Amino acid sequence: MKKTKIIIIAALLVVVFVAMGSLYTVKENEYACVMRFNKIENVQSEAGIYVKVPFIDNIMTFPKTVLLYDIPESEVLTADKKNMTVDSYITWEISDPRTFYQTLGTIAEAETRLDALTYNSLKNLMGTLEQNDIINEEDAAERNDIYSGITAEVQALADTYGIHVLDVKVKRLDLPADNEQAVYARMISDRNQIAEKYTADGEYEASIIRNDVDKQVNILISNAQAQAAKLEAEGEAEYMRMLAEAYDTADKKEFYEFTLGLDALKASLATDENTKTVIIDGNSLLGQLLIGPQ
Repeated sequence: MKKTKIIIIAALLVVVFVAMGSLYTVKENEYACVMRFNKIENVQSEAGIYVKVPFIDNIMTFPKTVLLYDIPESEVLTADKKNMTVDSYITWEISDPRTFYQTLGTIAEAETRLDALTYNSLKNLMGTLEQNDIINEEDAAERNDIYSGITAEVQALADTYGIHVLDVKVKRLDLPADNEQAVYARMISDRNQIAEKYTADGEYEASIIRNDVDKQVNILISNAQAQAAKLEAEGEAEYMRMLAEAYDTADKKEFYEFTLGLDALKASLATDENTKTVIIDGNSLLGQLLIGPQ
């Protein structure tokens, strides 16, 4: 009886051990590949508990999340034969675990392959651009178009490895130390030329504005002077007309001459001194006013 219990317990332990060896779990963020003699028999991408053949099948997992690989800096040659240092990164994910395992096998190998693909794409692209086209102040949208082209090219090549490339971005484009000063000097010279052009254009526009203002001022002054002369002439004509109407008879004329004579005499005698001598012809109008009519 005792031996029977031992056998039963041992059998149960074997069953439990076998059952535990035949179950495996898959997490949300991974692929689980069932390996049998170094060959993938099945791939599970949904989280849960699954069954495998115990003692024969092994489980290999690959990440199902988006991966970031910071590519080491490298030098590229532009179309005008100038070196530039490129610092970039790539985001990618495993799209086909079976193909990924058969072609690459590990994440490290995948990063090595993506490094080469991205570098070749960047090198080919930079080889079509001159350094002046790369170092500029243009809209960043144009550079985004360049990045999109690189991403599409790398994705087309990486697809054969079961990899999906989401994005390729250039973090920094630097100049080698021996080229920096020459480029800075060229940039300063270019900015000085642009500043001189803006200054010359501004002075030209200013001269046009000044000439136009001077012309308008001269026209306004000329028109004002002409209007003033016209008003003055009209005033004098009106004055002469009114004077002619006021003294259009002999009596009015004589009275007018008499008032003029008085005004002239008053002006002649006006002085700050106590005494003054005035010599007047007796036949003159003033003489007749003072002496009286004969």
